[in-house]
Amino acid sequence: MSDDVISIGFVGAGGNTTKRHIPGFQAIDGVELGSVANRTRESSQRVADEFGISTVYDGWQDLIAADDTDAICIGTWPNMHHTLVLAALDAGKHVLCEARMAMDSAEAWDMLAAGQEQPDLVKQVVPAPFTLWADKTVKELITNGFTGNLLSVDVALSKGFIDHDAPFTWRDDRDVSGNNVMWTGIFYEVLMGLIGPATSVQALTTTNVKWRQDDQGERQYITIPDHVELLCEMAAGPVAHMRVSTVTGLAPEDTIWIYGAEGTLRIDIHGQKLYGARRGDSELSEITVRPEMGGNWRVEEEFVNAIRGVEEVTHTTFEDGVRYMEFTDAILQSSQSGKKIPLPL
Repeated sequence: MSDDVISIGFVGAGGNTTKRHIPGFQAIDGVELGSVANRTRESSQRVADEFGISTVYDGWQDLIAADDTDAICIGTWPNMHHTLVLAALDAGKHVLCEARMAMDSAEAWDMLAAGQEQPDLVKQVVPAPFTLWADKTVKELITNGFTGNLLSVDVALSKGFIDHDAPFTWRDDRDVSGNNVMWTGIFYEVLMGLIGPATSVQALTTTNVKWRQDDQGERQYITIPDHVELLCEMAAGPVAHMRVSTVTGLAPEDTIWIYGAEGTLRIDIHGQKLYGARRGDSELSEITVRPEMGGNWRVEEEFVNAIRGVEEVTHTTFEDGVRYMEFTDAILQSSQSGKKIPLPL
């Protein structure tokens, strides 16, 4: 299949699809933007006109069933991912599914099982982009003993002071986003890539903004937390603390700290700088990420290469997607029960 043109159909063409996926596929030789079906015919046509997509469908069912595409890029909200992935796989199409993978782990397990029944089809979840530039270097440092035995990990993510006037979005709507909470799932995916999975989760959560107005001016009540504190036992040994919040003003910059018996690493997420120090050092120093160790966004390239048999999917497999959806479910279970929830579920 390496010499064939690969035609991509887009179901849902929102911000991430138009900003990343469509341009990413456009840049690959032998890839065709075959079709699009957005929420309305008008919005589909706008995307088609902007990017030169040849066919517009009125609904996702027609797009997936048509024989003019080889692969489906799913860019909808999480409430449609399960339905669309199963339909695409049943139609014999490769699937790139936007994160978050699903509404909950039960849906994710269904998606994984459906994918396992189609071993010749490529199945990929869009990965967390935040530490791609540092992942290889951090893992190399840990493997080569820079940190020694891992003892503690701290993840701090904040959006600033509480904003009572922000509009109601899909991220606030449990019927659309399911059990996903802010960035907890995708940053657990980051941790899995760096140090492996968790074996338990304890969660305290609060919802400080009880309602917001939607785009129709209606009051919509919110049950999804806007502040989360997690304690996780990690299989590799350390205890991880994760604070994720949209209400903590002037909090420190978004950072991952990794503490070991012999050394400490600090990842400045948005500044894209890595710092470290070892026993005997008086302060952290910047660690240069060698060019050959740097990573970048190549999701579309990896997906196409996997279809062509050139490489396998690593960012992100359906198996890892199931793991982060189980983590997300465990947060809900722990916050409701007040108990430590073992993983896997």
